[in-house]
Amino acid sequence: MAAPSHSSIRARQSSLPTVSYGKLLNVPNFLTLCRLASIPLFLTFLTRQRYEAALYVFAAAAVTDGLDGAVARWFDSRTELGAFLDPFADKLMLVSAFVVLTIDGDLPGYLLSVVLIRDIVIVVGYLMISFFTGERVPVRPSYLGKLSTFMQLACVIAVLARVGNYRPGGFNALLLLTVAVTAASFVHYMYRGLVWLRSREPQMFE
Repeated sequence: MAAPSHSSIRARQSSLPTVSYGKLLNVPNFLTLCRLASIPLFLTFLTRQRYEAALYVFAAAAVTDGLDGAVARWFDSRTELGAFLDPFADKLMLVSAFVVLTIDGDLPGYLLSVVLIRDIVIVVGYLMISFFTGERVPVRPSYLGKLSTFMQLACVIAVLARVGNYRPGGFNALLLLTVAVTAASFVHYMYRGLVWLRSREPQMFE
């Protein structure tokens, strides 16, 4: 059997799909990766009760969170990788902060419970819908979801700034409002998931 010529090899290689690493490793995704890399440093400061240093790291992560989304919109550089990594980095940072601060007694357990139940059910629901329909559900945060994330950020910042040491009325109101908004966003995401599933698998609802 004759060996394939160089021209045929080059033709096959040119027919293969190429991955544009420049699009994957763009500025928004780089900022998201930096936010992921800052989580161990943040947790180190937090577990050692160096709240001021932890606050600086957390604030920097919050700034990059807003910045990467703005850059992606301005330069039209959204990617599937960024759509997955961005909320993952946010949740990992927030949940880590909530767990440590709850263990230290700075945040109430009921707030951590609501946040964890919401996130776990949403992730499991997303995986189940994708498995049963064979399609990837579009990841689009709702306004309630963004508001709940903002409220959770505010709770963590308030504790790191040591506002929560004496439990003022405003801080307790912030906690209760965060629980209410987080629960409302959970219901809204569940509703959106059921609507999307019904449009793909209507026989399941007959």
